[in-house]
Amino acid sequence: MIIESVLFNLTESTPDQRSRLEGVHLESVLLTGAALTQRIQRLTTDHGRDVGLRLPSSSPDLRNGDVLALDEGGAIVVSVLPTDVLVIAPADLRLALFTAHSLGNRHLQAQFLEKDEIRGRPVMVVQYDHTVQAFLDAHAVPYDRRELVMPEPFRHAEHTH
Repeated sequence: MIIESVLFNLTESTPDQRSRLEGVHLESVLLTGAALTQRIQRLTTDHGRDVGLRLPSSSPDLRNGDVLALDEGGAIVVSVLPTDVLVIAPADLRLALFTAHSLGNRHLQAQFLEKDEIRGRPVMVVQYDHTVQAFLDAHAVPYDRRELVMPEPFRHAEHTH
């Protein structure tokens, strides 16, 4: 089977789309964050079925909950593996700006979560890196190291000087 489009996402599905999944055998393809950006790849479901993915170059990145196939045989759904990240929560605006500027100079890609499930306030999230952890420790910036399913994949930050 060659998959050439995403049908819908479970979290944004309509009642009609959800009803099409009732009683259907669900299979998952487990993907890392980096694999979410790949338009062409061979996938194996958690039930051992091999499928090919060939999405148009204009397609958005895959996301957790994307339904890739749905027929009388079942459905194939994207399940994203957690990423090792540092959840950074500076105590005040000065420390937040200093941290963002310092990490930005390293060309790290960051994501910002409006409400962290543990702290209940906005946080900055970067992929785990021991040098970033050492920087945060050296400057007493509050953070946690966690495994999170990120809303979008981290991408390499392109830049020129």
